[in-house]
Amino acid sequence: MTANSKFFGAASAVAMSVAMVAAGTSAISFATVSVAQAAVVSRIDVRGNKRVDAATIRGAIAIKPGKSFTNADIDAAVKSLFNMGLFSDVRISQSGGALVVSVSEFSVVNNVLFQGNKKVKDADLARAVELKARSPFDPAQMETDRQSIIQAYKHVGRSDAIVNARTVDLGQGRVNVVYEITEGGRTKIANIDFVGNEAFGGRRLRDVISTKRTNPLSWLTRGDIYSEDRLQADEEALRRFYYNRGYADFRVVSSNATLDPATNEYTITFTVEEGQRYTFGDVQVESTIPGVDAQALDGMLKSRAGKVYSASDVEKSVEAVTERVAGNGYAFAKVEPRGDRNFENHTISVVYNVEEGPRAYVQRIEIRGNDKTRDYVIRREFDMSEGDAFNQVMITRAKRRLEALQFFQTVNISTAQGSEPDQVVLIVDVVEKPTGEFSIGAGYTSGGETPGASVEGSVAERNFLGRGQYIKIGAGAGQDNARNYSFSFTEPYFLGQRMSAGFDVFRKTYSVRNDYDVEQTGGTIRFGLPITDNFGASVGYNLVQEKYKLDMGRLQAGEDRNDQATLEKYWAPALIEASKQSPWLRSSISYALTYNSIDDQNNPHDGIYARFGQEFAGLGGDAKFIKTTAKASYYKTLLQEADVVGVLTAGGGYVHKLTDDGLRIFDMFKGNTDMIRGFKYNGIGPYQDATNGDRYWLGGTTYFHASAEVQFPMPVIPESLGIRGAFFADAATLYGNKTEGSASNPIYGTGSSLRASAGVSLMWASPFGPLRFDYAIPLKKEDSDKVQNFNFGMSSKF
Repeated sequence: MTANSKFFGAASAVAMSVAMVAAGTSAISFATVSVAQAAVVSRIDVRGNKRVDAATIRGAIAIKPGKSFTNADIDAAVKSLFNMGLFSDVRISQSGGALVVSVSEFSVVNNVLFQGNKKVKDADLARAVELKARSPFDPAQMETDRQSIIQAYKHVGRSDAIVNARTVDLGQGRVNVVYEITEGGRTKIANIDFVGNEAFGGRRLRDVISTKRTNPLSWLTRGDIYSEDRLQADEEALRRFYYNRGYADFRVVSSNATLDPATNEYTITFTVEEGQRYTFGDVQVESTIPGVDAQALDGMLKSRAGKVYSASDVEKSVEAVTERVAGNGYAFAKVEPRGDRNFENHTISVVYNVEEGPRAYVQRIEIRGNDKTRDYVIRREFDMSEGDAFNQVMITRAKRRLEALQFFQTVNISTAQGSEPDQVVLIVDVVEKPTGEFSIGAGYTSGGETPGASVEGSVAERNFLGRGQYIKIGAGAGQDNARNYSFSFTEPYFLGQRMSAGFDVFRKTYSVRNDYDVEQTGGTIRFGLPITDNFGASVGYNLVQEKYKLDMGRLQAGEDRNDQATLEKYWAPALIEASKQSPWLRSSISYALTYNSIDDQNNPHDGIYARFGQEFAGLGGDAKFIKTTAKASYYKTLLQEADVVGVLTAGGGYVHKLTDDGLRIFDMFKGNTDMIRGFKYNGIGPYQDATNGDRYWLGGTTYFHASAEVQFPMPVIPESLGIRGAFFADAATLYGNKTEGSASNPIYGTGSSLRASAGVSLMWASPFGPLRFDYAIPLKKEDSDKVQNFNFGMSSKF
């Protein structure tokens, strides 16, 4: 062997040893073979292996008996064996005609144990670490896993958690890995400050971001958990908020979180520059593609001259124009918006340039990080597949759809060069989050069919078996023997199409005023079809059996329950007649058209929600009617700085009987708080009296209602509690009744008299669901109406 060769071999060994030590792993040494530039051995001996088969080790290296090899081959063999992750030390030397491969195996992990953890379950911590039972033990990986556990505790708001890692030698090359955890106190957020904001107050901006100040219910909402990822998401939320309200020059200068060790509380400060507020100037479309008429695309634009500048309007315009052009056969067309700021009159003129983009195709879509969610659930949110033309607009839309699924903490879509210059690889990185929900709670409502105290529990899974399906099982109980059970299932992509299908089954029993008992058992098969991003349709088949039974406990001793006159002493004749028709089978088809442009479903500030629906009962069964309902709500921010929102709502309904005996009083509309506040549930409209003077409201065939409301944040109360106040004014009428009375028991109140009320509300977006407290004073009513000033219960905005 030459001196140069010896020097090269020694230098290689030293370099490798230094590199491994610098990386923080176990000290590794190996000897090179004293050979010339090329050598041959007759056999390969493997020594030191206990669990790894010798043949496996021989197969991992490129050196073979009878074939020449060099020092470069030895270096490659050493690296290959280390890359197996099974050995802490590797030595290769030559002894006569044999190549000796000496290895020291890592110990095998017998078990991974967590001690001292109460706030984070073992199963959650096990998912955070890489070392598993029966895997090779690596000290470097144990340290990495220790840091991962610390990060897991930071994600649940315990930034001062202490984690120590150690091993317990069990002999025979087996070890237990033990993480000793001191969880520490829960880190809180004392305050969230904004510097540089003038157009919007700190209260309004704190409402925009997901990080919240600590409040008495933070242990339920978890909104006060600080993390760098959440802080970055909050920065993006602020940018979107300002960009969509005309502040195109807005930027977040900095966002800092300062921890006070004495109180274990963070203070978060966002420093922002708002800039000027812009409106749209001239807006037009230009095209460099022959055959694309730019003027014909003007109607697709969501941005209009004179309107407050909105980045969202620009994005929607780009999507709409891209879709239209692609639909006309120009798959590679690219729409680029170009903005021209006028700093004097604070306008932004936008030109949408339609030009031929690069001809690129999607070679494949790689999905990473989806341990639970199946690949096809993610792929179906793309309007493209392998081999299709690459389109950035469709990728942006797919990202938005994936985020809307609420299956993932983060979604990131990037691109990489494919095997050919015109090929692109889409890489979808997702971080999954828990999608199962278990809830149990108690409540009280002062109105509706089942007023009083109640308790309900449910188990739901939004991503059942990773298939993207929704399943929910619920049960509840309330006063007066009220019981309800339900089961729901939804497949969001029925037959592989963007159309949902599902079913609901339920059983519900309750008592009404101790006058009669109700038992409802039934189910619904439903389908939903999104027509556009804001407009959708649904259709369903409903089958419900209803049983109504008068509470005969009201009769006195000796009174005949089969005597009509005796029954009319306690109940209205219309109610008696309807109960005699029990059981009642309703077989119906229903459909609805829905338009929804609300900006935030949980806290709406702008947009329209409108719904029109009809139910046709008569496909068998006893019910024979057509019921039509419509409702629309318009939200508009009145004062941006003060976060004051105005709401206008109007609606109506009409039920038409198809046969003389196809409609009962139970099928008619009843007055409720959605119609008008300040009156008792089923306390307005047509009514009939029993001979003892008890009054029964029967409901009406027609109703109209309107409401105006001003919502505002409650002063002093922290916005993180989600409490808002409101002033409102309602007006409604409920009239018409197809039930025939008699001379002795006529039906009154069938006219279209208007009722009106005004009042105040307290709304709470609680962890248990949206709650609402209303106090209303009737301003116009009939003498027969039943007033109820205070109402409390669960609320639904839409």
